[in-house]
Amino acid sequence: MIAVLASELDEAACGLVDAWSRAGAVLISAPDLCTRGWVFDPLLATDGTFVAGGSPHPVTHLRGVVVRRPAVAAEELTWIIEEDRRYVAAEINAFLVAWLGALRCSVLNRPSATSLSGPAWSQTSWQSVDRAMVTWADGTSRLVVNPPAAMAVNNSKPYQLRLIAGYGFPVPDTLVTTDPEAVRAFAARHGRLVYKSVSGVRSIVNILADASNGRVEDVANAPTQFQEYVPGVDVRVHVVGNDLFATEVRSDAHDYRYASLGGHGVELAAVNVDPDVGARCCAMAAGMRLAVAGVDLRRTPDNRWVCFEVNPSPAFVYYEQATGQPIAHAVADLLARADEARRGKRHHMSRA
Repeated sequence: MIAVLASELDEAACGLVDAWSRAGAVLISAPDLCTRGWVFDPLLATDGTFVAGGSPHPVTHLRGVVVRRPAVAAEELTWIIEEDRRYVAAEINAFLVAWLGALRCSVLNRPSATSLSGPAWSQTSWQSVDRAMVTWADGTSRLVVNPPAAMAVNNSKPYQLRLIAGYGFPVPDTLVTTDPEAVRAFAARHGRLVYKSVSGVRSIVNILADASNGRVEDVANAPTQFQEYVPGVDVRVHVVGNDLFATEVRSDAHDYRYASLGGHGVELAAVNVDPDVGARCCAMAAGMRLAVAGVDLRRTPDNRWVCFEVNPSPAFVYYEQATGQPIAHAVADLLARADEARRGKRHHMSRA
C-alpha cells in the first residue's frame, strides 16, 4: 500500500492515487486526520494504524508515503469550530512530523521539525540544492524523466521549431521580430496570424486578424513570435518511451487550454494517429532525449500533420482524466522497467 498525504484539492496527488491503484494507493486528506482510528506509539513505530479514505489501515501494510504538503492549514478544518481550528491544525502538524519521521517504510519528502515535506530552508539553500540536483540529473546514467539539459530546448520555441522540422514534420511559417512593418508584410503573405511567446514562459496563444491594428507597434518593445494560422484539428500525442497516447481536441477557442476564459468548451477523445506520424513522434522525442513528451500537432483538412511544439513536461493528467488513457501508469512502468534492467545488469556483472 502507498499513501499520498495531500489535500483533496490537489489534482496531481489524486492523479497519483488513481495511477497507483494497483499498488493499493490511498489518499490521506485533512478529514482523515480528524477521523477515529489513528494509533501511534513513538517508540514502537512498526505498530499502530493510520486512516485513509475514512478507514483505518495497519501501518505494517505501508510500502511508502508521498508527502505533498508542507502543513495542514487551519482554514481547511471547516468541520472544527472556528476558534479551535488553529489549535487543532497545530496538533495535527505536530503529530504528523512525529508519525512520518518514525515510519520504517520509504517516505518521499520526509519531514523536518519545521515542515511536513522536508526542511524549511531559505531560498539560497534551496537554490544550492536545485543546482546540485540539476547537475546530478544531467550526469547520471539512470533514466531521468526528463534531463534538465534536454528540457531546456523548449526554452526557445524558434530553436526547437528548427529541430522539429529536422524530423520530417511540417511546421508553420514563423517570424520573430521587433519590426511592425515586418509583421504587416508577413500578414500580407499569410492573412490570419497567430502570436505566442518566444520563450518557454507560458502565454495565451491568440489570433492577429488585422495587422493594421495599432497594437502591432508594440512589437518594438521585445522580440515577438508570429506564425501563419494553420486550420485543422488539434491532436496532443503523449510519448512515453515507445508508447503513444493520442488525444483529439476540439474547441472553438484559439487556445483550448484557456477555453473557459472565453466561455468556450473543450471536447477531448482518444484517437489513433497514422503509424508514420507515431513513428516520427517517437523518433523526435528520443532524438531530443525526452523519455516522456507531449507533441502538439494539428491535422489539416488536406491530412497534413503540422507540428507546433514538443513539451518536455506535459501536464498529461488533464488528458488522462478526460480520456481514461493510462498515461501515468505508463510513466511509472517505464521507470520501473528501467530500474529492473539496471538491477539485472548489476547482478549479471557481479556474477561475472
